[in-house]
Order: sequence, then structure tokens, then C-alpha cells
Amino acid sequence: MDPMHYPFVAIADERIPKSSDPVYQHMLDTYVSETNKVASVWREFRDDDLGYRPHPRSTSVGDIFKHQLLSERRFFGEFIGTEEPAPADVMPDVLTVASAIDRLAELAVARSAEIAAKPAEWWLVRMPFFEVERERIWIFWRRVLHTAHHRTQLTGYLRLLNRPVPPTYGPTADVKWDGADPTNSVSAAGRKKGSSE
Repeated sequence: MDPMHYPFVAIADERIPKSSDPVYQHMLDTYVSETNKVASVWREFRDDDLGYRPHPRSTSVGDIFKHQLLSERRFFGEFIGTEEPAPADVMPDVLTVASAIDRLAELAVARSAEIAAKPAEWWLVRMPFFEVERERIWIFWRRVLHTAHHRTQLTGYLRLLNRPVPPTYGPTADVKWDGADPTNSVSAAGRKKGSSE
């Protein structure tokens, strides 16, 4: 496997729209990439895992899927101000692993198209965010971090279920490839650009 090439991609690179302002292209690229990483993690679960929770006070796999779909809709619709489906229309009719992944990708593609057309000044407008106000760009990155938090939560669930953990930012204990260079030592952390020592 080549570095940064993953075995499953929900949204292909050619489906990422071009930003009207090239400065913001990285946001679209990152949003789609993070969505693909979520889909890769979700894909390792089976439908009969949706009720799994590692502790009585933990959230179930299925409820984390639901939270991702619904809270992302809220962040974009209420706090950022994009056009979103009605909350009652966000969830698939029947929640399965496949239907959740399909809906996740479908919503992300639609959002990407809308935000790609927004000018730079749109991103800098302050919007209500819970009890405070923040710029749209701040809320967007907060959403990306929130998504990464729940994805990581589910990778922990996978490990507890003794399932493979797919690569997200690089190799895992289950997936490795030639050329990967994880930073697991003091010497690796201190390398200078262009140095292999």
C-alpha cells in the first residue's frame, strides 16, 4: 500500500469541488478526507455491533453514528448557516453500517458543493455558537475536531472488539506499508528535513 492511499474511499478526490477562493481549498480537501476516514472506521463494524457499548455508561456504536450525522447537520445548519435537510430527514430510514456511511458521504458532498462557492468574507462572519459567537471558519474547524474525536472513540471500540483498526493518518498495528515513517523514537522526532537519520 502506498502512503496516504487507503483501501476504502467513500468520496473520491475528483468529487471534491474547487473553492471559489483557492485559499480555502484546504478546508474542502480536509473535510472530505476526514469524512472518508470516518467512513473507513465505520466500515469495520457489523450491523450487529450497532448496540455495542464497552461500558454501561458508554455510548453505543449506533448512537455515535446517529450523533455524527445529526450533530454535523446542526453545526453546519445552525452555526455555520448552510442549507441542510430537515433534522427529521437526516437519518437513513433503517440504520445499518452501509446506510450510515452512504448518508454521511451524501451529506458531505452536498455541503462541500455549497461551501466551495462561498467567498472569503463569508468565512469570517461571526455566528452564534451555543452561548458565544465565533467566526464561521472557527466553527468549521471545531466541527472537524469534533468528528475526529468520535472517530477515535470508535477506533477504541474496534480494538476492544478485536477488529482491525484502519489507517487514518498513517499505519496502524493492523495496516502497514513500505515507506511509512511513524515517529516512535526521540531520534525520529528530531530529524531535519531531507535527513533519514
